Amino acid sequence: MSKPKNLEVTEQNTEEDDEPDAWDKRIDKTGCSAENSKVTDCYFEKKDWRLCKAEMEAFRECWKKQGNERRTGSTV
Repeated sequence: MSKPKNLEVTEQNTEEDDEPDAWDKRIDKTGCSAENSKVTDCYFEKKDWRLCKAEMEAFRECWKKQGNERRTGSTV
């Protein structure tokens, strides 16, 4: 018995999602990808940025430590 076509597409998309995309590559270059993941995971779980202050602060500290303010001309 063959797989339904929609299942085949889902499996293909899952395999493609394992590859880093342009966004992932940019985040990796900042040196703060782990901190970024913690911030986004926190928001995903709690749906309220105010409950993710510790994660945001860790990301800010990493951003500064890595010199990203100078590199991007922005502040976090």
